[in-house]
Amino acid sequence: MKNWIEIGDIEDIPRQGARVVRTAQGDVAVFRTAQNEVFALRDRCPHKGGPLSQGIVSGRTVTCPLHNWNIQLDSGDAVAPDKGCAGTFPAKVVDGKIYISLPVTQAMLASVS
Repeated sequence: MKNWIEIGDIEDIPRQGARVVRTAQGDVAVFRTAQNEVFALRDRCPHKGGPLSQGIVSGRTVTCPLHNWNIQLDSGDAVAPDKGCAGTFPAKVVDGKIYISLPVTQAMLASVS
């Protein structure tokens, strides 16, 4: 079951930029590429936890501002020779609105019942 959350308009994020969304599961960095693709990653580099949302977007990667690790936006994987993975979240754009999907936790299910 997907829990889609509207986070704003695509125009709220500059091309090759990012926005941070604070969630109960932690901060999520939402990126927009120059081609208007949208990706969502946990806002922590797998290397030392740097804020990926403050990195530089180039193509379909973001460079961590702390130690220059490159992270693939579509998979969250570090680009070789580095190893590691930032968590990813499904993201989509519908009628100019950005949505991300967060996991439904047991606590969330319990509060709905």
